[in-house]
Amino acid sequence: MRSAAIASGLLLLLANSYSAKAEVNQIQFELRPVRQFLPCIAVSPWVTPTAKVVVNRGKFNDEMTIFTRGFKRGLKFDAFTVQNTLLLTNGQIDPNFKNFGLAWYQTDLDGNIPVTVRTILLDQIFGFAPQVDLKPTKTFHVGFWFNDPKDAQACGFDITKPTPFNGEQKAGPLAFISVPNPITKLGPLCTKPRRENSTTFVCDP
Repeated sequence: MRSAAIASGLLLLLANSYSAKAEVNQIQFELRPVRQFLPCIAVSPWVTPTAKVVVNRGKFNDEMTIFTRGFKRGLKFDAFTVQNTLLLTNGQIDPNFKNFGLAWYQTDLDGNIPVTVRTILLDQIFGFAPQVDLKPTKTFHVGFWFNDPKDAQACGFDITKPTPFNGEQKAGPLAFISVPNPITKLGPLCTKPRRENSTTFVCDP
């Protein structure tokens, strides 16, 4: 009981400390794989593919670079920022996941070749659609999908059911995506979390 109380107290202290944080001008975070599809990505069985994101805050917009390593040559992907992630903080699939929510198409991506995007990202990225009553919605997660469904077929993806995550809306499955912060539950593109109530954080612009 005592150890549980100490852990709870530490989490509360960390949560309260967010309000005092200075503005962050650069963030780095790892994207986590959907493990089912790793064999269709890895250049060999002895290499674990990795994906890392670096975002630098700018005066008018931000710069995001995605670095990938250990990928098969020739694989192509499509990167999005999305409202919701498929994964829990530990990288396991979230059993309560329903959908990715609002998604913004950001860039195409070739495995093992860094790609850079300049746009609004840190803390302020959002979209809205009054025509369908969609209020301003933040997209604080980063992920990328197989561009060609056939590239993931050998790993169990049903190519007769493509996903909408490319320019033709006929993409393959999710390959890598960010995970939520264990305390705030927000995606990594939020650097200014603020406690809204006892269980919920929001992001200050």
